Amino acid sequence: MDLCAVADALLEPNIPQAVPTGLSIELPSGYEAQIRPRSGLALKHAISVPNSPGTIDPGYRGELKVILINLGRQPYQIAKGDRIAQMVIAKYEAVEVVEGELSDTARGAGGFGSSGR
Repeated sequence: MDLCAVADALLEPNIPQAVPTGLSIELPSGYEAQIRPRSGLALKHAISVPNSPGTIDPGYRGELKVILINLGRQPYQIAKGDRIAQMVIAKYEAVEVVEGELSDTARGAGGFGSSGR
């Protein structure tokens, strides 16, 4: 679903800002809300969600605010009612972390390009 701003906001370049949406939600256990950037804002105005996807856990009860950042060179004006982000509700599996030994693989600890490309 789209999330809209409930107040005007001026996004100065490279300064993150929490923009209020006026929404509060109560998620059931085992679900999270993911906040994602809007592709049009990203492409046309370099506006993004710096912690994308932002996660809202089932214990949170406050107002949803979207952290936005202007990666462009000029200030960007958000107007009340503008669509500023998207929210996806997703199921997740809770895990229990257990200390132990890892098995060997051909790749091992190689990362960041170690697979050949």
